[in-house]
Amino acid sequence: MIFSKNRIVFMLQPWKWPEYILWKLCKPIPSGLVCVNFIFQRIFGINREYPFPVNFTSRVNGDIKIGSDVWISLAVSGGCYIQGGNGVEIGDGTLFGPGVKIISANHSLENYGEWDKAQPIKIGKNVWIGANVVILPGVQIGDGAVIGAGAVVTKSISDGSIAVGNPAREIKRKLA
Repeated sequence: MIFSKNRIVFMLQPWKWPEYILWKLCKPIPSGLVCVNFIFQRIFGINREYPFPVNFTSRVNGDIKIGSDVWISLAVSGGCYIQGGNGVEIGDGTLFGPGVKIISANHSLENYGEWDKAQPIKIGKNVWIGANVVILPGVQIGDGAVIGAGAVVTKSISDGSIAVGNPAREIKRKLA
């Protein structure tokens, strides 16, 4: 077989084909991380109910809907927690750093075993969420927004905005 990699054409020995195919399938994620994530998710059963890869140090539960290419951030970013009790929708191309917490429901004050009803969290397309951001119930983040590291998002953020702080506030809008 002949493949082109970095404009260099080379001949692969037949015993290298599986390695090359794995490299092509896992191109955005290091192959070692793919293997560890697979073992934890499919063999040990952590986050098994989700059809997309999840980092072995992250936890996901509830009703989660993700757009295209979001799985890459879920597979690479460790220490994330996504709780979809009231639902979480993440748009296409959204990136997030390690330690992000997305919490769509609070516990009821009368019965800690139940969640209060709230609107689902909706994150738009091509949003960049920095490390250790916390997104709380009912928040909507517009397309193309940037959430700075360590922000606590308690209110909705409009399209193309840059938000930072605790609580997060919009500091400026990106140029279109």
